[in-house]
Amino acid sequence: MRPTSSEAASYYFNYIDRVEGDDVLSVLDTQLDETVKFLSTVSEEKSVHRYAPDKWSLRELLNHVNDTERLFVFRALWFARGFEEPLPSFDQEVAVRNSGADAVSWKDMVEEFQSLRQTTLSFFRSLPEVAWGRAGVASGNPFTVRALAFIAAGHVAHHVDVMKRFYL
Repeated sequence: MRPTSSEAASYYFNYIDRVEGDDVLSVLDTQLDETVKFLSTVSEEKSVHRYAPDKWSLRELLNHVNDTERLFVFRALWFARGFEEPLPSFDQEVAVRNSGADAVSWKDMVEEFQSLRQTTLSFFRSLPEVAWGRAGVASGNPFTVRALAFIAAGHVAHHVDVMKRFYL
C-alpha cells in the first residue's frame, strides 16, 4: 500500500512519487541489483569528479546515499518499535563535510551500498504488518514506517538520476 499524504511531509513525496506501484519491497530489491550494476560502471578516477566546484564529488554523493539509507532505516526502526520520542534533524552538509568520503575507494562505497540495502531489505521484510502504519516525528515532520520505506527507495532513484544527468 502506498503512503497517503498524511504519512510524510509533502517534500518527501518528491521521493515517494518516484516509486512505481505499491510493492516497495520488490522495488527495494530490484533497485539493489540495478544500482550496484550501474555504480560498478563508474571508475575510481571518475568517482572523485565534481560537475561544479561547489558540488559534491560522486564519492560524496554515494556516501550521502549510504548515510541517508541508514538514517531512514533507523527512523523506521524507531517508529516500528513504538518509540514515541521525536528524532532530531539530519544536516546532510555537516555529514558530507565530515565524512572523508573522497578518501574511501569507490569500490568500497559500492560494496557498502550493497550491504546497507541488503540490511534494509532484511529489516523491512521482518516487520509485522501492524508496524508499517506506526508513526513518529523526525526533523519536525511526521513519518510512517511505510513512508520511510518508500522514501528510501525514492531517494536512491533520485540520486542515481542526478549521477546520470550531472556527473556521467
